[in-house]
Amino acid sequence: MNHTFKFLALSAFFACCSLMACCDDDEMPDCDDCTDELISGPYAPTPHELDFPSFLGQPNIPSDNPMTEQGILLGRMLFFDPILSADSTMGCFSCHFPEDSFTDGLASSVGIQGLSTPRSSMAIVNMVFMEKDFFWDGRSASLEDQAFLPVEAHDELNDSWENVELKLQRHNDYPALFRAAFGIDRKSEITRDLAVKALAQFERTLISGNSKYDKVVWFNDLSQEFTEEEQLGLELFEVETAITLEHPGCTHCHSGPNFTDNKFHNNGLDDVPSLADFADLGRGAISEIFFDNGKFRTPSLRNIALTAPYMHDGRFETLEQVLEHYAQGGHGVENENPNIRPFDLTEEEKQALIAFLHTLTDTSFINNPNHQNPF
Repeated sequence: MNHTFKFLALSAFFACCSLMACCDDDEMPDCDDCTDELISGPYAPTPHELDFPSFLGQPNIPSDNPMTEQGILLGRMLFFDPILSADSTMGCFSCHFPEDSFTDGLASSVGIQGLSTPRSSMAIVNMVFMEKDFFWDGRSASLEDQAFLPVEAHDELNDSWENVELKLQRHNDYPALFRAAFGIDRKSEITRDLAVKALAQFERTLISGNSKYDKVVWFNDLSQEFTEEEQLGLELFEVETAITLEHPGCTHCHSGPNFTDNKFHNNGLDDVPSLADFADLGRGAISEIFFDNGKFRTPSLRNIALTAPYMHDGRFETLEQVLEHYAQGGHGVENENPNIRPFDLTEEEKQALIAFLHTLTDTSFINNPNHQNPF
């Protein structure tokens, strides 16, 4: 099933579910009174212990949003529920499909009004190991802060948090779920702050660390080994060995167990006469530092074979095109990363690098039942 048809089918299904669960139109005039009703049900949150391999690093969990089974369940439901959009047709799931490592396969995502966003949807993978600087330009300091923005963005869900809060307060099921997760007593206590906390809890469970690469390198699984082609790709990929092969290596930026330095770089995409001339200023628009113009956050390469198209604007459809871009060496713009330099790459080496990148695909992550639509 192609992404467009799948999206339309899901949207129709979710719209029906969401509308059936909310107050009927005939009940709406009386719903204002019900928003301050007491909520029945228990509050006995169960702490959630993250299950992840230690080589991925230390999880970043804020002290004011500890993870619980009830909070994660609520966040998962909100993630897959179109109740967060103005017309109940779209939600977080619309731009983040589990089978695509929580991307949508588009160069730029499309919101409920048919407007295209200026950038490609980023994969949601191993966010719990990030401390700050979410989005391509790092505009959000935390996962909680990140979750606020799509709801009110005109080119995304195009609702208001005031309206979303009211819909959640009037809902047949969400009040009890919010009480179970956060201990509130009244429907009127359902707020955007609690909603984004729940969303962040769910997103922190989206952990990938069981690819072929992990099995060979980290788990020392004797039943797994790299092919000769994959091993050559690994040698080209890593700085330490790539230099001897007259290739700059990729781990200058795609470093560590999550294959990202979580920093911002100009990776040579655009030939501009000055730093003021980027069509998208990227990090510079947020930091207001002129030298940051045209820089974007390094994405993780985990499940990279599933997340085409590539770059912040989705300009490259294939990994082959990405490698060809880097081999050309950029344009010499003054703030380009110094490791963006031309190099020769034979067809054999190109295919070896791509074969290695495929070893970063974690099928257990995309098929994890705890990551799927709960409805």
